Parts: sequence; C-alpha cells; structure tokens
Amino acid sequence: MSRLRVALAACVVFVAHAREAAAFPHVVQQGESLASIAMRVYGTTKLESVLAAVNALDSQGGSAVVAGMRLELPAPWHHRVADGESWAQLARAYLGDAERAGALARMNDASAWIAPTPGAEIRVPYVMTIIAATGEQTSDLARRYLGDAKRAWEIHTFNALKDRELSRGQVVLVPLVDLTLTADGKADAVRAAGLDQTQGGGGVLDAQKRVAGELPELLAEVRSGRWVEAVARGNRLLAAPELSRGQLAAIHRSLTTAYAALGASEFAAAACAAWRREDAGAAVLDPVSVSPKIRAVCK
Repeated sequence: MSRLRVALAACVVFVAHAREAAAFPHVVQQGESLASIAMRVYGTTKLESVLAAVNALDSQGGSAVVAGMRLELPAPWHHRVADGESWAQLARAYLGDAERAGALARMNDASAWIAPTPGAEIRVPYVMTIIAATGEQTSDLARRYLGDAKRAWEIHTFNALKDRELSRGQVVLVPLVDLTLTADGKADAVRAAGLDQTQGGGGVLDAQKRVAGELPELLAEVRSGRWVEAVARGNRLLAAPELSRGQLAAIHRSLTTAYAALGASEFAAAACAAWRREDAGAAVLDPVSVSPKIRAVCK
C-alpha cells in the first residue's frame, strides 16, 4: 500500500472519532513552490515540510510542485466555549479522545482541572497523520514538523507512546500547535473553503488576547484611584468583539468601582448589573471583599 493510501486510511480512522481538522484547497500557480506557499500562508518557509506531509509529497528538501496541482493547506480551528463545557468534552470532540484534555488545555495556556471560561475562544490544533518510516523516532518528527527535537514529548503525550523509536508503518498523530495563518492565508481560507473566524481566522481569539493584555492595566488604574482613566479604558475594552464572560465580568466590576467613586450612581448600578449577569459568583456580594459603597450601588 502506498504512503498516500496509508495516510488517507489513517485519516479516515481518526476522523471517525473526532471532527475533521480544518483545511482548505489551493491550486498551485505558475512559479509557486511549497516554500513560497508556506511563506504566503503561514509567514515562514519552515512549514514547507508540513505541506509536503499533509499532501503525501516527499518532505526531504520539498517536492517540486507544478502549476494546476491541487494542495490541501492545513489551518487551525477555533472554538467558542459554551456554558458547561469541559476540556475533556472538547478534547473528545476535536481530538478524538478525552484523555487529550491536558494537551488541549496546555495548548491554550490553561490547566485541564480548571474548566475553560464560557465565551472564551480556544485554539484547536490541526492534527497531522504521519506514517513512520523504518528507524524513525519521535524526535525526528518533532524536529521536522514542530521545529525542535526537544518537543518530542508533545508527540509522546498526544499519542500515549512509551518508546521513542517507532515501528515502520506506525500511525502517529502530530498536533500542529503553532500553526497560524497570515492575513493573506486567512483571506485565502475564506475564499477557498468559506472558513469563518471560528474555523480558520481566529479574529475573536486575537481580540480576547488583546483585552487580556490590558486587563491588568485596568485593574491597576482602579486600585490607584485613576477613575477617569479606568472608565475610558473599560468602555474602550467593551467595544472589542466577542469577549469571554470572565473578561466582561472583570471589566464591568472595574467600571462599577470607578463609577461609584466618581459619584455616577446610575452608571455604577448598570455596570454592577452587567457584572453580576456575567459572573454568577457575584450574585451574592461578599461583604469581606466588596466595599459597602459598591454593595449600596448594586442594590
């Protein structure tokens, strides 16, 4: 059986237990190479070997491609967390096994024992199927596809492997955690396959990361009594699209404090209502951690 047929068969087995990874088609244009396509779509030529593997081409130095050839270009997937979803549920749905919950959480800088925040957008890696060659080790795969042989542990964990050396024909799944599309790549994905922001764009995730980076500054402004600056920043952050419930709660809580300090009781009450709506734990305002002034406007 050819490498391509084996790879396709393995993909069928994998997809039977998980949602299909995002990918979109690309027709090679005159003068293009795998390296130039990788640079345009991902911003680096290092992913040339990934394109070769995904399309069952010779990854050693990159295969020549010709105009008119149809390629599949892998893309990351993004998911908005719904109420009650756990890392185990998401891992089972997207990665085929609840035991990969820890791996999915680490990919999103989180811990599997802490539930993901509702409304947060998480990254789901494209999972590439590799058929091991004779004498191949996980460090070889990590060097070739992840850019660092020391990341072999990621492949070990994802596949629950015990040995570094692989047997010929062994199916190994390689999660491409660092796969990111350039602006051109996102545009190509939308045009070619209709991938939306949740599937390939990641615009929501980018916005949530920007807000996460500013939240410490907002909290610092509130703690230092810079109420006007806090109000300005908080309202600007609220204009960002599709924030997580945790982020919305943090912003509205800060606005509640700032408005109350400025004597804007109506605005403070509205901000408090929004805070309590996004954070169920704030339904009963803790008298130890919440000041009497804030509890008063929240009534």
